[in-house]
Amino acid sequence: MVELLRSNDIVFLSFVRHVLNGEGIEHLLLDEYASAVEGSINAIPRRIVVAEEMLERAQNLLGNHSLTNNH
Repeated sequence: MVELLRSNDIVFLSFVRHVLNGEGIEHLLLDEYASAVEGSINAIPRRIVVAEEMLERAQNLLGNHSLTNNH
């Protein structure tokens, strides 16, 4: 698994996960618990990871959205 993006924006993360699910791209949302526990001060961004062979496809689906990792 490789990192597709990281963000503190839960709405953006939800959008990305919706797009990936719609295209059948398996992914994991990492650091969700740690980010919630830290008190929502945005010190720990959540990360979305995908299989290495799906990275390019996922990036293409997201267009420029995947290039802005700090939403």
